Amino acid sequence: QVQLVESGGGLVQAGGSLRLSCAASGRTFSGYAMGWFRQAPGKERVFVAAISWSGGNIYYRDYVKGRFTISRDNAKNTVYLQMNSLKPEDTAVYYCAAERPGGSLYNPGEYDYWGQGTQVTVSS
Repeated sequence: QVQLVESGGGLVQAGGSLRLSCAASGRTFSGYAMGWFRQAPGKERVFVAAISWSGGNIYYRDYVKGRFTISRDNAKNTVYLQMNSLKPEDTAVYYCAAERPGGSLYNPGEYDYWGQGTQVTVSS
């Protein structure tokens, strides 16, 4: 079992930045790809970004490319999402998730473990 705890969410004005963190504990973090998803009120959970275990493969949803950066520190069992140039439409609950190798990183149904989420609110 892997426990994931997100932090770093909050209220920010449009154009501002936030850095989300996701700390993993429990069984080994080793080998897991990590993803960030978000869910706005009344909408489904959607893919934002993902990173392979080694960090050598990184993927972004089109609407965050150039603004968001995913990274990980395996020594600290932590994955990050740096969010710059935030827009009101980025407002959502952001979730991190862990996936064993072999699944689709874009599909939330392929992930094995989820955090509880952290709220990000961007005011206009």
